[in-house]
Amino acid sequence: MEKTDNMNKNKIAKTAHDERFSLAWERIRQIPEEHFGVPAFEKYFTSVAERLILLQETIGFLVQGGDRDASLEELGRRNRELYAEILPENYEKSYCNPTYAVKELGEELGPLLSSLSARIFNQVYSVYDRLAERLLVHMELFIEVYAAFTYQWQEDQTLPDRETIRQIIYWMVCDYAEENALQEVREMVCPEDSLALQILKNSDLSDPRYLYAYGEYITENELETARFLAGLDEETIATMADTYTEGFRKGFEIMNKDLSKKDRVVVSYQLGFERMIRRAVVNLEKLGLQPVIFRGCYGCFSNARPNRQFDYDHRDDKALWLDRNYVNRRLEALRAAYERYKEEAKEYAGPAVLEIFGEKAFEPMMKPEALQLSEDQNKLQVELSSRAGEIENEYIPEEETSYTIIAFPIPEIGPVFQELFWETIRINTLDYTLYRDVQQKLIDALDTADYCEIKGMGANKTNLRVNLWKLTDSTKQTIFENCVADVNIPVGEVFTSPVLEGTNGVLHVTKVYLNGLEYRDLSVTFKDGMISDYSCANYGDPEEGRRFIRENILHRHDTLPMGEFAIGTNTTAYVAAKRLGVESKFPILIAEKMGPHFAVGDTCYSHEEDAKTYNPDGKEIVARENAVSALRKDKPLEAYYNCHTDITVPYDELGELTAVRKDGSRIVIIQEGRFILPGTESLNEAFDQ
Repeated sequence: MEKTDNMNKNKIAKTAHDERFSLAWERIRQIPEEHFGVPAFEKYFTSVAERLILLQETIGFLVQGGDRDASLEELGRRNRELYAEILPENYEKSYCNPTYAVKELGEELGPLLSSLSARIFNQVYSVYDRLAERLLVHMELFIEVYAAFTYQWQEDQTLPDRETIRQIIYWMVCDYAEENALQEVREMVCPEDSLALQILKNSDLSDPRYLYAYGEYITENELETARFLAGLDEETIATMADTYTEGFRKGFEIMNKDLSKKDRVVVSYQLGFERMIRRAVVNLEKLGLQPVIFRGCYGCFSNARPNRQFDYDHRDDKALWLDRNYVNRRLEALRAAYERYKEEAKEYAGPAVLEIFGEKAFEPMMKPEALQLSEDQNKLQVELSSRAGEIENEYIPEEETSYTIIAFPIPEIGPVFQELFWETIRINTLDYTLYRDVQQKLIDALDTADYCEIKGMGANKTNLRVNLWKLTDSTKQTIFENCVADVNIPVGEVFTSPVLEGTNGVLHVTKVYLNGLEYRDLSVTFKDGMISDYSCANYGDPEEGRRFIRENILHRHDTLPMGEFAIGTNTTAYVAAKRLGVESKFPILIAEKMGPHFAVGDTCYSHEEDAKTYNPDGKEIVARENAVSALRKDKPLEAYYNCHTDITVPYDELGELTAVRKDGSRIVIIQEGRFILPGTESLNEAFDQ
């Protein structure tokens, strides 16, 4: 493994000294000394050039083994220097901030040059991942943009127009579409000795210096997490890791999928949890699975974002190149990449994900200076996501893969961190047989229902009628899945795909965190199972709130179906969260088990509707599709949205959940936040402890 690490370092060292690199470095080093006649833009180009020079110095540091030999103090200093430009205390005067860029460089060119600055900033990851070619491409892009400014000014004392600069960026992105697609697919399906795997297997995890080898931004949060795990006994580490990997194995077993046909799994984790993940990797290898770990779409080892506003400001930088030509080129490149790695893709088993919770709340600022997709581009983005999802499913069929997700708190959550950590371990390892039996009582009652009514209480305005699948043989069929602790850890829910027609009303929560973003007074209205309206109180301007929801919950779709209706039963998790005052910090993975929840987007059986699924009692779960996913054979691009977001109504906001039979008789399941269905009363014991 050390030999591989040295080869990677030698590779970037060699590439860094070939002719193209040498010419690019030489040109970039000259820029801070040049004056082409426009001080505001000279200052911008000097700033970006100095950023690249810093990256060159970092390459030298890595090639010489500095990440291995330097002191903790020096590693921390270098890490802060790499990220200083976008840290919150400096961001107001950073060209990566579109507001500042527009102020200094004007409305026409400011947003584009801010986007370029952000692209160059993110090349720190290319340096640490030894992706020399990607770094070189961006160096040459920067030089080309700079040349456009100097040439134009020398010609007629004017600046290049917006379209000239946009075209330079556009063609760079298009020209490297094939290389980027190959890199993405190779990273996901090829279990090569990645940077992270080297760190996991070779580092002294009792010495927190190893954290700086990733090239991510490191704070006291990551350092404290690593120190905390280093102090845990081996039995506790084994319990954490075994729960995580056993969940992955059970996913295949319960869904009757053949794990023996697979030999690679994406392992996604957060910085500081390496000791647990090292044990998990050993477990996965015993299952015949090679770990694939990369800095990519699953967010592997990338929890420590230095400034989430920076990420949000540049979420739509694709507005510079997103058009029909790019969409077609991207899809062709993606298909070609999967075709090249189709044998490796067949052996891909799915992702095993470790999430964190407890981060400080983030409410993004909507900046008019930031690039935004036009309405036509929004439609193209939705199309691109849908068609890319279909290509991936063609080469990696979801009916042949599985996944698992588990979550743990981080020190940022505050003084309750250690107590909450132990509570989370307890919650993640609850006896699933107890929940299985109680949840079967819920399912037996729900299987007799025509529809369910859900009403909020207090400030919660929820008033929903959810139409349910109709059984043809209640002795062999069931509507709800009895979900115990397998892929979604911890235990505690029953769920179904509701019938869209006849599903109407308002879903409302006073506060919820979804994918790390806070929503206040979130309200979603359904008509025949499809979203017809939505709002939140995050912003003074209601339209800003709608845009926020459309981007982050609807994922730019005009509407989404209600893909799931579920009842969470993990009252133990709910009580622990309330006692420690962290209920608003729990991730949806746990929060969805703490009350009824409703997912917007695809069903839980997306792309697997035709695979028969059974509950522990042997009954087939027949509610696997809805009117949208039923289009999958004739109109596949209209059948899936490639998103699924759970929204939970917590017990203390739930007035009543009632199953209503065809004859009008009613079975009250939950009333004023307590389970009252006979056989489920034990779920209330946690409330009384």
